[in-house]
Amino acid sequence: MPFNIMTLSLVDRPISSSEGIKILERDQFCCQYCGLDGRASFENALVMSVDFVVPRARKGKKDAANLVACCRPCNMIKGTRVYANFDEAKKYVLARREELRQAWETKRVRPTAKAASA
Repeated sequence: MPFNIMTLSLVDRPISSSEGIKILERDQFCCQYCGLDGRASFENALVMSVDFVVPRARKGKKDAANLVACCRPCNMIKGTRVYANFDEAKKYVLARREELRQAWETKRVRPTAKAASA
């Protein structure tokens, strides 16, 4: 196990590929926050990862009960925040995704061009 010189404590290694595959298989390659199906397309498969429900940065343990399949956008949104339970984390991630979607759509919509009058 690696040693963290800042905290003078041992640090768990990140999960291995085989451990990650086991978690993804257990969760059927589906993001546990937004429901993205990692098997639906190659692009979806590329964004799948494994999330520590209680982040490693907050002393989350590397055991199956603390790991879920997650797409990278949801993982990034969740960050290192700690929630009372998984349902609270999911609620936050989904609400934040919706905020980001609405902001994006507002900026994406362009005013319609005036029709040329003849």
